[in-house]
Amino acid sequence: MPAGTSMSGLRRELSDAIGDPDRVSEGDSIRVLHSADLSPNPPRLPDLVVFPTSIEEISAVLAIASEQRVPVTPFGAGTSTDGHIIPLEGGISLDLSGMDRILALRSEDHTATVEAGVLRESLNRAAGPQGLFFPVDPGADASLGGMAATNASGTTTVRYGAMRQQVLGLTVVLPSGEVVRTGGRAMKSSSGYELGGLFVGSEGTLGVIAELTLRLYAIPEHVIAAQAFFADLDSACEAARALVAVGASVNRVELLDGESMRAINNFKQLGLPESPCLFLEFAGSPAATEEDAALAREVVEEYGCSEFAVETDHTARVRLWQARHDITFAIAEAQKGGRLQATDVCVPISELPRAIRAARETADRLEIDVAIVGHVGDGNYHVVHLFDADDPEQARRAKVLKTEIFEEALACGGTCSGEHGIGIGKIDELAVEHGDLLPLMRGIKQVIDPNWIMNPGKVLLPDPPDHPR
Repeated sequence: MPAGTSMSGLRRELSDAIGDPDRVSEGDSIRVLHSADLSPNPPRLPDLVVFPTSIEEISAVLAIASEQRVPVTPFGAGTSTDGHIIPLEGGISLDLSGMDRILALRSEDHTATVEAGVLRESLNRAAGPQGLFFPVDPGADASLGGMAATNASGTTTVRYGAMRQQVLGLTVVLPSGEVVRTGGRAMKSSSGYELGGLFVGSEGTLGVIAELTLRLYAIPEHVIAAQAFFADLDSACEAARALVAVGASVNRVELLDGESMRAINNFKQLGLPESPCLFLEFAGSPAATEEDAALAREVVEEYGCSEFAVETDHTARVRLWQARHDITFAIAEAQKGGRLQATDVCVPISELPRAIRAARETADRLEIDVAIVGHVGDGNYHVVHLFDADDPEQARRAKVLKTEIFEEALACGGTCSGEHGIGIGKIDELAVEHGDLLPLMRGIKQVIDPNWIMNPGKVLLPDPPDHPR
């Protein structure tokens, strides 16, 4: 909190602004719940947690915070993986979970307008009876506002794209409290600068996403899941590359190495072969999906696929994909204790085998027990492990692993983040990848958030670092 700020005075002013003192909390348990995410970064307590229920209330909170130079950290469902929702400088944690209304569901337009706190599975439950669904699937039941803030993607990105491709319009509250609206309901626009894309992926550093208008898609008529097992990781990666290269129509291409398969077998009691595997999905008409699956079988068998198992039963498919989504928890259970680190690099699909081969070699050299998983249809993969952050040697090796994996990805023409964002943990990597653009990024930040109150310590650091608030 800035020097001279009265906590009791701030709480009273915020309570008056939103008209409900029960939605401004300084209770220890509430603050602890808003102090950490799924990343290895240490927790930090906010001074206050505020629960707005409208755009007007968000605006009032930000206007007060701006006037008093109080940091504000937006909070969605708490599922971020790079420290995005950790309030590094205390201040206000702005919890948007109470803004959970689906404002409009337009089946004829294939769009929905939702408040930021709506969870993705809630939207799909509402859209399903109208034959529609929202495709972005990061695994966790994240809030749609949080997913937009990090430009989330996931298992279906290879076919549908990430959040940036799904957002048609936004309502954003700027740090001053001003409310702006980008885009609309039309499927495309060439009207002026595309500012919506600026806020998508800004990780709460430019403002608070309050409402979103999103694309929806028709639920496929027929869906087939398949698993392709390989003797070694390199063959699985080459097969994934080949599937994309031949233009196979796939909804999902997910890689799990042998360590990952052992972990989910233990966690879910699936009894699957514990060798590198591609989880695949095909969707469309019955005839088209059968043809796609047959083509995929031909391709993967050229790369030594030892078993190709097809699943059409809905319940079995759901169980299979839930196991994939639970892989982080499975690895945490298998490795027992410590903090979770999951790299998030993305490379051109042609470079995928080289990059994953190098990642495995680096982990072996450092004697770190890792699992490798990824949305490899678009070149995005994660090297996952647990380490004791209080052990200097383990912490050092974890940092070396992350750095060398990023350096290899960059050498391949890739990026330090395919979907998780920058947060706290990749600020140095962002500078290496886009150092020439940092002055421009800081300039945009300075114009929109001149007091640097929005989610400080994430994505960008002030230049100079002791920028006055």
